[in-house]
Amino acid sequence: MLGISDYPAFAGAVIIFLAIPGPGNLALLTATAQGGQKAGLMATLGVIAGDQVLMWAAVAGLAAVLQASVMWFQLLQWAGAVYLGYLGIQMIRAKPEDAPILDMSSGRFFRQTFFITLLNPKAIVFYMAFFPLFIDPQQHPGWLTFSTMALTVALLTLAYGAGLTVLAFRLAGRMRRHPRVGQWLQKLAGAVLLGFGLRLVLQK
Repeated sequence: MLGISDYPAFAGAVIIFLAIPGPGNLALLTATAQGGQKAGLMATLGVIAGDQVLMWAAVAGLAAVLQASVMWFQLLQWAGAVYLGYLGIQMIRAKPEDAPILDMSSGRFFRQTFFITLLNPKAIVFYMAFFPLFIDPQQHPGWLTFSTMALTVALLTLAYGAGLTVLAFRLAGRMRRHPRVGQWLQKLAGAVLLGFGLRLVLQK
């Protein structure tokens, strides 16, 4: 199919990749809990936008540049770690009377998940290694193949994010009836975000 050797396997692999816990999933859940379904949708769009930038950067060969230049790769790692750490610390330190850590404006939710996704340099390397597994070199038509793969990732992410948003919104309703539990879950989410930031720098 359009140069993709096994399209069903490709789609299945993307779904599995989406389901793996990570900072993007955590940010989407937190956005929905604090801003409702609209915030969850905007957070999902932010993840999609970040993924698209990373995918096309991988296609353009940015991954090879990052692998060749340790300095640039490490700078991106530190930028991602600092951003995740900042969000995590803010969530841990938040008090019940404070305003929500994540701004209620839709644009803010979009930007946060966009940068959380974008500032993960290992994702670029992942896409650089992932795409070739499903490309048929005998039928590869060039940009049409990559466009189809990128569109597939975007649509599956949208469907996954919408489902996760509905689930998170229902759970958020229960948390509002038990505010103390919600406060501890926010601190836990902040600690996990901080952990992702540290892992991004320390893991080799």
